[in-house]
Amino acid sequence: MNGIDYLYLDEKFDELSRNQKKNYTVVMATPKPPKQPEVEKVLMSWNAAARPFKRRSREFYVTLISVVGLIGAILFLVEGAMPVILLGTLVFLFYVLSTVAPDNVEYQITTFGIRFAGQLTPWEKLGRFWFVHRLGSDLLVLEVYAIPGRLELVAPKSEHPKIEETLKKYLVEEEVPPGVFDKAAQWASKKLPQN
Repeated sequence: MNGIDYLYLDEKFDELSRNQKKNYTVVMATPKPPKQPEVEKVLMSWNAAARPFKRRSREFYVTLISVVGLIGAILFLVEGAMPVILLGTLVFLFYVLSTVAPDNVEYQITTFGIRFAGQLTPWEKLGRFWFVHRLGSDLLVLEVYAIPGRLELVAPKSEHPKIEETLKKYLVEEEVPPGVFDKAAQWASKKLPQN
């Protein structure tokens, strides 16, 4: 080409001597313009309780306290006071969560992930999803690749078709088989009186 040799600037150019560099016209590659950040778009949203909630009867609490008292007495004889104190605090936490109704919060499915009460869980951290009915509430359960392993969102039954259609663009709908803790919780809930 017109007696001019073109050489793209790379590590080979640095190895050439000063006289050899005079014979070349250096063409520098222009850098690509930076990619514009994507704007988060809300695909759908709904308002519901922050957690599943079911009021319990007096009979339920009497049975619960009796069972925990018996287990606490056994633990006190075996290990001392610390396990009993831990058991007592867990029962108190359960009592408070069962008597104080949760606030309503906004749930959003966005192009970045799922936003719940202002906190975003990105799609990269989510796996499968499915729907369950527990404690009188319909729940959307999402597999999370972090501790605790699941994200349970209250989702009204009327919203299930729209939620399912939106989530299938990003996730697979498949129920995960219950683990050891799920089976133990189901067994224990069957033994306590229901409302």
